[in-house]
Amino acid sequence: MSMVYDEYGRPFIILKEQQAKARVKGTEATKSNILAARSISNMLRTSLGPKGLDKMLVSPDGDVTITNDGATILEQLHVDHQVAKLMVELSQSQDDEIGDGTTGVVVLAGALLEQAEVLLKKGIHPIRVAEGLEKAADVAMQTLAEIAEPMDIAVNNHAALVATAMTTLSSKILHQHKHKMADIAVRAVLQVADLERRDVNFEHIRVEGKTGGSLEDAELVNGIVIDKEIAHPQMPKIIEDAKLCILTCPFEPPKPKTKHKLEIDSKEAYEQLYQQEQEYFRDMVKKVKDSGANLVICQWGFDDEANHLLLQNDLAAVRWVGGVEIEHIAMATGGRIVPRFEEISAEKLGHAGRVKEITFGTSDERMLVIENPVNTTAVTVLVRGGSKMIVEEAKRSLHDAMCVVRNLIRDNRVVYGGGSAEIACSLAVSRFADTVTGVDQYAIRAFADALDDIPLALAENAGLSPIEEVAAAKSRQVKEKNPVIGLGMDVMNEADGYHSADMRELGVFETLIGKQQQIQLATQVVKMILKIDDVISMGPQ
Repeated sequence: MSMVYDEYGRPFIILKEQQAKARVKGTEATKSNILAARSISNMLRTSLGPKGLDKMLVSPDGDVTITNDGATILEQLHVDHQVAKLMVELSQSQDDEIGDGTTGVVVLAGALLEQAEVLLKKGIHPIRVAEGLEKAADVAMQTLAEIAEPMDIAVNNHAALVATAMTTLSSKILHQHKHKMADIAVRAVLQVADLERRDVNFEHIRVEGKTGGSLEDAELVNGIVIDKEIAHPQMPKIIEDAKLCILTCPFEPPKPKTKHKLEIDSKEAYEQLYQQEQEYFRDMVKKVKDSGANLVICQWGFDDEANHLLLQNDLAAVRWVGGVEIEHIAMATGGRIVPRFEEISAEKLGHAGRVKEITFGTSDERMLVIENPVNTTAVTVLVRGGSKMIVEEAKRSLHDAMCVVRNLIRDNRVVYGGGSAEIACSLAVSRFADTVTGVDQYAIRAFADALDDIPLALAENAGLSPIEEVAAAKSRQVKEKNPVIGLGMDVMNEADGYHSADMRELGVFETLIGKQQQIQLATQVVKMILKIDDVISMGPQ
């Protein structure tokens, strides 16, 4: 606060409260950051696991999205708090690298922060807490590697891949048809996978959706499916041995790039202009025909006159095909994208066994299918559903399943789900804490407690008694020395009356690299948040 005088000598006071509000220091900053991060984690906690609930997201435009995919939920949230944005980026990192486990990584980070907050209240320094969490994370990663089991992913044996994909789909909208959908995901990935290099090119996999039908009508198409139709109703709907001319230039006369004005003052001038336009059209069609093409794929539109001229010359055409679809078609058919009519040649044409237009139901809904292209690794998964929201969620679910299959091809080791991996790691970290002297052991035990939060959330979302179920599973793991005992949501264990079960027998798998990535990313973000003790808003206030 300071006092100044105006031009007439009258005093007035300037309050500097805004500058004070722009800076938060010490314990207050740490608590504020932890509260913001935990609010994001608590929101996603109810969406974890096979019994997790969905969120309805309404955009400012009124578009509705219903999903339980953590990355999708956080991506569409408008988060203002800086640390809350870290949690959003955490989920996005998991999605970019692994494709699955986006909810679990945020829930684990929230549990770690909750445990860290308790330690900070006891007076333990944030650096000591962060160091203890890092040591515990190393033990958890090592434990996961020890309990992991290699799976046979040979080309002729898809059982392990299908089982892992089914585990992912258990918590999705596709869970009722998870066996068929998992099989589609596995076949799609194997079609484009290079097993020698252990690599999968997702650019060769398209996922298209169309409202109508049911989820079980989904199918895998060996080729490209695009949501377009043949430009003219009298053009052929099935083209055998298709030779595709892929254009990114419009089927129309060229326009001067400068401002121009054309005056037509007589019938002869109009006729001359019309004949000139016709000559342009005829020249364009002739160049396409001379190349040997029997189908034109055009990124831009063309008017009815050009459409009619194409029909007269027995050339089928598709217009307004998006840039991404154009690239996929060129990649699959081995064609070259042609930017100008002068560059059209037979060598630049794409080739496919057959191109056909398919219709759906009693409506005018049509799609174009390019079957048996030259590049046999190009596939499309066609998803059907009763509404647009269901189709979009099914596409997200299938993407997660395909990402899991890809991860299993990269590293064929799996750990078992149902919270069994987290419980095994929690027990191992607790044993390690007993060997540590000093303050670090408190943070290590806190890490073990945070790992328990995953199976606790799974049990809670299934309507079970969380503490009792997790305690029973832990007891069986210790007693039987079996790290694959977890929560079998739909199985009642007759021996003790709880839902603990052997996850190997239930066929509930998760990829090792996905689980390790969860622990690694969550620990890194929590360490970063704990080390923040001063929040300064830059710029004018």
